[in-house]
Amino acid sequence: MPYVPVAELKDYVGKELGRSAWLTIDQERINLFAEATGDFQFIHVDPVKAAKTPFGTTIAHGFLTLSLIPKLMEDILVLPEGLKMVVNYGLDSVRFIQPVKVDSKVRLKVELTDVTEKKPGQWLLKATATLEIDGEEKPAYIAEPLSLCFV
Repeated sequence: MPYVPVAELKDYVGKELGRSAWLTIDQERINLFAEATGDFQFIHVDPVKAAKTPFGTTIAHGFLTLSLIPKLMEDILVLPEGLKMVVNYGLDSVRFIQPVKVDSKVRLKVELTDVTEKKPGQWLLKATATLEIDGEEKPAYIAEPLSLCFV
């Protein structure tokens, strides 16, 4: 993560910060997410039944792909110097646009959209995160994650 003086954070608002490396969403990752959440809908975990759907294969859980934001964003999001910790503060919005088929490669594009001082030593960063799918015109989702930084 790039660190900048707090006074310079707002200079990054409205700018694309970059893209993550590509990550392959394989069936093992999908199955592990199903185990962790108890969501065993066939479209995610049963390749035979999923092959008969319009997608032709299994697809990742939408919330699995959404849960990747912190990891994929960690080397992209600009953060204040002197950072003690950063916590996930939630999402302002999220729209799932198209499913991620098994064995697809995805990456996250991040734009910083707002920086607000909540109280002394706490800065709220809002971003637009777009999960791109290799070879697809439309992204998997567009979300607005919030990160609360303590300095």
